[in-house]
Amino acid sequence: MKKIILPLALLVSGAANADTILGGKVGVDVWRVDTQGSVAANSTSSTSGNFDAKTQGRIWVALEHPLPFIPNVMLRASQVDTSGSYTVGAQTGRQGYNLSHADLVLYYELLDNDILSLDAGAAYRLMNGELDYKTGNLSGTKDIDSGIFMGHANAELSLPGFDLYGFVDVNVGINERDVYDYSAGLGYKFDLAAFDVNLRAGYRDFTFDVNKFSGINANTKADGYFVGVELDF
Repeated sequence: MKKIILPLALLVSGAANADTILGGKVGVDVWRVDTQGSVAANSTSSTSGNFDAKTQGRIWVALEHPLPFIPNVMLRASQVDTSGSYTVGAQTGRQGYNLSHADLVLYYELLDNDILSLDAGAAYRLMNGELDYKTGNLSGTKDIDSGIFMGHANAELSLPGFDLYGFVDVNVGINERDVYDYSAGLGYKFDLAAFDVNLRAGYRDFTFDVNKFSGINANTKADGYFVGVELDF
């Protein structure tokens, strides 16, 4: 009987502490985006746009572990797609551009306690969009598909005894120094049997200021408020 009880006890103990060995996060944000600025192909004049506000999305999945020296991994995808009118000199036209992107983030947990959680690492952002413009007899489409290396940091601050927390997520371009993307806001946590649920709301600013990047010049800002939910396993 003891030979049976011992393996069962070890199995139950291992399952109960699985989250200390391997954990994960899955989340989604809904973002109301207001876009402004200018963007043009290298061969055309810069355009000043009046773009429509749109509701966009962001999703992510992260895998975390306690192994030393090996970074945690997060994959994140964000939609940034807009259209509107623009001007080139005295002419007006229609323009649409897509700055959607996917991030591969490698990061380390520097702090992880009941008050403060702090992550830091690096990210590679692969753009997956295009520029589409038309004015008079001038029209064209240009793919935006180059990559950006970025520094990454994320912090959460909680008050002991409360389920509310504040958070900030910052990504700053390395090879494109005028590209940055940050989010900040508040969240509310509650526990379920299999995972924790984080409800979140905040503000995001994605500034994309580049020259001769994937055949375009741009100085744009996409910002607005978002709401989302994250499941923490």
